[in-house]
Amino acid sequence: MAITVIAETRERVEQQEEAQTLVVNAHGGLMKLQMELLTGQPLTLVHGKSGKREKAHVVRVDQPSGDYYAVAFEFDQPAPSFWPVVFPPADWAAKPA
Repeated sequence: MAITVIAETRERVEQQEEAQTLVVNAHGGLMKLQMELLTGQPLTLVHGKSGKREKAHVVRVDQPSGDYYAVAFEFDQPAPSFWPVVFPPADWAAKPA
């Protein structure tokens, strides 16, 4: 899913980048990003199609390749309606066979 990531540099300069999500859920997700971010860093995410904005923060940063960072993020408040997907209810489970 396409999103815009807005964050500040250490010098307090706002930067933004178009990113692709790899995993999403009601509490956050994982995205592929070229911008270098730090664990705990605050972000604003803007959904590419709806324009919805949510505050979030970086939970983990990995660099699986020299070309991008895999950035795990968590919303400041759960935001299941940010993504255009339907999540199963919390009490959903497969029936025993």
